[in-house]
Amino acid sequence: MSYTYTFLKRFALFLSLASFVSLQASAQQNTAATLQKLDAYYQKALKDWDVPGMAIAIVRNDSVIFAKGYGVRDLKSGGQVDANTVFGIASNSKAYTAAALGILVDEGKLNWNDKVTKHLPWLQLYNPYVTQELNIKDLLSHRAGFRTFSGDLLWYNTTYSRREILERARHLQPAYSFRDGYGYSNIMFIAAGEVIEAVSGQKWEDFIKQRFFAPLGMNRSYTSVNELAGKDNIASPHGNDEKNKPYPTTFTAWDNWNPAAGIFTSVNQQAQWMRLQLNRGTYKGQKIFSEDASRMMWAAHNALPVSKQAEANVPSTHFSAAGLGWMMNDYEGRKILAHGGGHEGMNSRTVLVPEENLGIVILTNSMSGIMSPLANYTLDQFFGVQNGRDWSQFSLDNMAKARKAQEEAAAKAPKEKTRKSKPTMDLEAYAGTYNSPLYGDATIRVQNKQLVLDLAPAPALGGKLTHWQHDIFDLEWKNNFALLTPTKVRFIVGPDGKIAEMRLDANNPDFHFSELEFKKVK
Repeated sequence: MSYTYTFLKRFALFLSLASFVSLQASAQQNTAATLQKLDAYYQKALKDWDVPGMAIAIVRNDSVIFAKGYGVRDLKSGGQVDANTVFGIASNSKAYTAAALGILVDEGKLNWNDKVTKHLPWLQLYNPYVTQELNIKDLLSHRAGFRTFSGDLLWYNTTYSRREILERARHLQPAYSFRDGYGYSNIMFIAAGEVIEAVSGQKWEDFIKQRFFAPLGMNRSYTSVNELAGKDNIASPHGNDEKNKPYPTTFTAWDNWNPAAGIFTSVNQQAQWMRLQLNRGTYKGQKIFSEDASRMMWAAHNALPVSKQAEANVPSTHFSAAGLGWMMNDYEGRKILAHGGGHEGMNSRTVLVPEENLGIVILTNSMSGIMSPLANYTLDQFFGVQNGRDWSQFSLDNMAKARKAQEEAAAKAPKEKTRKSKPTMDLEAYAGTYNSPLYGDATIRVQNKQLVLDLAPAPALGGKLTHWQHDIFDLEWKNNFALLTPTKVRFIVGPDGKIAEMRLDANNPDFHFSELEFKKVK
């Protein structure tokens, strides 16, 4: 009887192991089938969206289960994108800055509730109360009071240092009450970078390299455009022309915004960052930051409304919020941590699903919105969503409808006729120096019977002016930067009948030129 019992016990164990092996093999087959399906989907989407190149990596259960490149690094010179191709990840860098502050909190050198002026005593914002109460969490959760992208012209192609940018930020006006709204702020992440330097004694770039790149083996990751020179397998940025077709452009070194958006890396290397994040600060047994820091960064610090349109598009989403360096929402019953990145000519997205031990990174060398649809479709496949939406086609259809509506509205809008073919004054009347307390000096000069605009803080900007009507001129930007849009220069006549002020009018989704209130000073 003892023999029979032992035999049955061993046989049961054998069946259990066989069942486990069978289930494991089945799961591997399902995963392989899912990845094969996703691969085909990504290839089709690349063509449908007319994206030059992109790379995608997927992390599951602390392993990189997929990493592949698609398309070309440069439409002009070619070069196949692979999983080691380096892209600018732009604002995906914000999570690194938040985690760097988390390390300093772990080390007792900083507190999440520290007042920023404790470390940057020279910082001033729009009123004394906000200046004194602004804390570290405020910097990282977009609740300082500014509207989205406020002040970004202070870093865009300017020669200003990070401190000079922040010293000028006192001239920015709030769009909502302190801690009572949301406005995505690159400027506040620049301030976070300055806090890291003040507390650690290291530049933001050096801290990121030493505390993250080195232990994660990210030896082909960089913190400046200037570090890309001479490196191979680097993707080139691409802008979109008036027909929405991509064209190659060039990188500009904006080191003054690096703590907000300065990192360049590949999907293979960003996958290591996702492994660290999903393991709550531990990588291959080494603790980089604590679980407490992870939980603080992944907590909802600034609630955002879920719009009616968002509810209609994604019924399973019930909340949205800003964490510290991350955005979050729920989707199909899971909490999602995500962030996008928009460099000039490169867009990207990182998505984490802690409950599923799942991470997705999508890097592109285009300015399209392909990343979110691909991320959503990928989530659906891993979540087993039945009859899931074709997110790529859904997004393309919505974009086409929006374009058609805009074109129809433009066609119906009354056409304003130019009343005058010449400026109301001699060109010399517009010439002179104009000052914006926020931005600095701009000059208007006459050259070859044409007005020319120069922006002192940004020598690469400015350009020639061509009269449009009244005291308004079209600006022909001297450099074809991908983030610049058609802009007009409008002169304002003062009570004495002379030109007193100047404005730059642009329907630009990235920059508020209206913040630059130039007054003529000489």
